[in-house]
Amino acid sequence: MTAMFRSLGVFNYRVWFIGALMSNIGTWMQRTAQDWIVLTELTDHDAAAVGITMALQLGPQLFLMPISGLIADRVNVRRMLMVTQAIMGGLAVGLGLIVVLGVAQLWHVYLFALLLGITAAVDAPIRQTFVAELVSKKFLTNAVSLNSVSFHTARMIGPAVAGGLTVLVGAGPVFLLNALTFAGTLVALGMIRVNELGLQPRASRAKGQIRAGFRYVRSRPTIVVVMIMVSLLGTFGLNFSIFISTMATIQFGRGAGEFGLLSSVMAIGSVTGALMSARRDRPRLRVIFTSAVMFALACLAAALAPTFELFAVALVLVGLTSLSFMTTANAFVQTTVKPAMRGRVMALYLAIFVGGTPIGAPLVGWVVNQFGPRWGLGVAVASGVLAAAVCLFWMVRYQNLRLRYTKRRFRVSYGHAPDRALATQEIAIVEAEAQRS
Repeated sequence: MTAMFRSLGVFNYRVWFIGALMSNIGTWMQRTAQDWIVLTELTDHDAAAVGITMALQLGPQLFLMPISGLIADRVNVRRMLMVTQAIMGGLAVGLGLIVVLGVAQLWHVYLFALLLGITAAVDAPIRQTFVAELVSKKFLTNAVSLNSVSFHTARMIGPAVAGGLTVLVGAGPVFLLNALTFAGTLVALGMIRVNELGLQPRASRAKGQIRAGFRYVRSRPTIVVVMIMVSLLGTFGLNFSIFISTMATIQFGRGAGEFGLLSSVMAIGSVTGALMSARRDRPRLRVIFTSAVMFALACLAAALAPTFELFAVALVLVGLTSLSFMTTANAFVQTTVKPAMRGRVMALYLAIFVGGTPIGAPLVGWVVNQFGPRWGLGVAVASGVLAAAVCLFWMVRYQNLRLRYTKRRFRVSYGHAPDRALATQEIAIVEAEAQRS
């Protein structure tokens, strides 16, 4: 097994990877069909309505974060995943039936998006912590990256299938087909060899555990910087459903097939970015910074693309840079936390990552409605620039990043000033956590 795919050599992770891939394909099919019926069947190309749907589906991550993180640190994660996956499959059946029967209204989609968001808010940190039980700690960074490969391979397949099926049979059967894919995850969870799981320390019942999670994060300044960057891109930069659907329909006058194709094209870059991350032995802050800069440039190219074809090419770069950023940031946080705190920290991470959507998605939708799709992508450009600026300030102020001109060449020095107590303290924390992991 090559270094890029070394985690697949572990039976439990391999089984989980296959089951999750099936479920992820179905999820992307549903997201594509859901955005399409909101944009073209239930409204008259109202980008703000798509933003509201996204906000309802992702917003519960923010409000349920303290509870969902504590659940992930306390429960048997494999059993809880069976529960959440079964519920999400049932919700897909319900939405599919009302669409097939022709009684769906916009508020129905809003309601199902909210219920799915509540369930996913509990499911997400559990899925994150489960990876640490499937593989040893030396494979954790690789496993996190391969999870992104699974997710975005599905993103490449799912929207294209959904676009074709929506044209042929309508959106309702797409939702019902998604319900069937959840069975793949349930079968995988049933096949996992429980005796080979690397069970992590669970948090005992005690008062103040939610506050302890916040205190723990505050004691890790570098993680705080990463979370600020993730918040900026997650809120304003990663609203791809709005960007792609409105550029396809409003800017270029294309239909459902081309909309699904664009999502799949972007996923090609996403898979490439995830595979590049999988090769790295350790996530680094400078990679997160570089990815934010490149994401801003890729979104700028997409916003300025004069034709549908060039827009599609730019989306490959958007997918690559966004996945490099997300995967590296996720792995950085996961590999520098205590196992007993991982659920709470990852719940906070995910809440920051997607919880800004209730603000960002409607705002981007409003920008698109008022000024056009290209300006919506301009918001994404600004988010990448701001995120990079936050990281650059941190590295200059506390990690002694300097640009020097010597011997007719510009050189970047990246070290830690010995006279800066905060920087020294942060290095000691990160190195100690890395050694323990």
